[in-house]
Amino acid sequence: MQDSTVDISTGNLTLDAILCGGLTRNRIYLIDGPPGAGKTTLGIGFLLQGIKEGEPGLYVTLSETRSELAGIADSHGWSIDGLNIYELVDATESLDNESNYTMFQPSEVELGETTRGMIEAVQRLNPQRVVIDSLSELRLLAQNPLRYRRQILALKQFFVARDCTAIFLDDKTSADDDLQLQSIAHGVVTLDRVPLEFGDERRRLRVVKYRGRRFIGGWHDFVIERGGVKVFPRIASEVETPMVEPRERLASGNRSIDELLGDGIEPGTSTLLLGPAGVGKSSCATLFAATACKRGERAAIFAFDETKQTLLARSQGLGMDLGAYEASGLLDIVQVNPGDVTPGQFADMVRNAVRSDERQQAASVVVVDSLNGYLSAMPEERFLQIQMHELLNYLSSRGVATFLVVAQQGMLGTSMHSPVDASYLADTVVLFRYFEAAGQIRQAISVVKKRDGRHERTIREFKMTDGQIIVGEPLVDFHGILAGSPQFTGDIGKLIAERGGDAKP
Repeated sequence: MQDSTVDISTGNLTLDAILCGGLTRNRIYLIDGPPGAGKTTLGIGFLLQGIKEGEPGLYVTLSETRSELAGIADSHGWSIDGLNIYELVDATESLDNESNYTMFQPSEVELGETTRGMIEAVQRLNPQRVVIDSLSELRLLAQNPLRYRRQILALKQFFVARDCTAIFLDDKTSADDDLQLQSIAHGVVTLDRVPLEFGDERRRLRVVKYRGRRFIGGWHDFVIERGGVKVFPRIASEVETPMVEPRERLASGNRSIDELLGDGIEPGTSTLLLGPAGVGKSSCATLFAATACKRGERAAIFAFDETKQTLLARSQGLGMDLGAYEASGLLDIVQVNPGDVTPGQFADMVRNAVRSDERQQAASVVVVDSLNGYLSAMPEERFLQIQMHELLNYLSSRGVATFLVVAQQGMLGTSMHSPVDASYLADTVVLFRYFEAAGQIRQAISVVKKRDGRHERTIREFKMTDGQIIVGEPLVDFHGILAGSPQFTGDIGKLIAERGGDAKP
């Protein structure tokens, strides 16, 4: 008899990580979820992994044919040639005289005959891994909960006594939430499909129970793609990553901006750039990424709101050659479509960007442009701050400087408001404003919060002109700029004379 404490792989490395090692051998497990959630794909992957490890497997199908299973496997680039498949068959009658089997209707067979056929197949083939698909058929045949539970208990004892690890699949088609097997199974994994009003549906999984074992709780997003199920673990599972070695402050490359920020940004902190559309938030955040690349560090920009081509062209006009940095491998520009990407997928993109391997160094700067686009990727707005808090904690533990762009709704005055209040999450908050002076619309920049050190408390004029980002002198002759209703208190003649001129760099 093999040691039951030994873990075996589910065939999915990420799911193994969520289960903190895989499945305990010689136990029964339940994977439940609605039709189309990915249960069969996980079941086939579990058995094919066993074949790779020299462990024979058996797929017991009560609802699908061998050809249907072969089609599912083929869609993932798998072959089931070495896999034993037992189908519920009628040996006395056939819909096709030339075939060797037909599928029974659940109402035409007795539960005892069905389970007897499965047991005989297991005894004959002696598999170490078994998948039973699906329990809804057995539930219909049992006709009452007591008989169903007794039959499942008998199957559990049978499999455990034979040194066999079994996974039962259940499509949850019963009217009531059936907890019979959940109470019997050693571990339970639930799959879910969440339809959205726009964009792709969201798939996610959760480990409901795992007796005597630690696991990573909560919902984890996943997608079904060629090659199987790709799971994106909650990023909170990695926030305990050890801190990196202290590094110097990150400069923007613009002397005036760095002075406003107290000589730059601390590694491992988050900066929120807040203001109306078109005021210069994205350009300022991009400046930090470009300057990091210029120093030989790696950066990543996740663009929700504009295309990659627009970003490259806009930055080129301000003297930032992002295309060259991208070609050298120092910059990743990822265009994110909120309708197609779940929060878990986005977190996985960020996680990959800040990890180092033999192909790339870890990014030291991450730009999310914008948080409004990230909000659009969320099926539930109230979860945004929790997800963002986990993401920022993870990036902080990796020593990454994060820049979050938030576009306020409205352009001028007191009508502006933010779609989400993330200011308390950020270590630094940089505020941008439009204001009117002498018949011109001007821009202003100020640092209103910085947790990790000193910063300048002045309000300065901000310009993007002649291929440069220019920060002018403090606007000492204005009052009420941040409130959106500025009043000029200086020399009006001097102000008019300065119209059209550039502010001091």
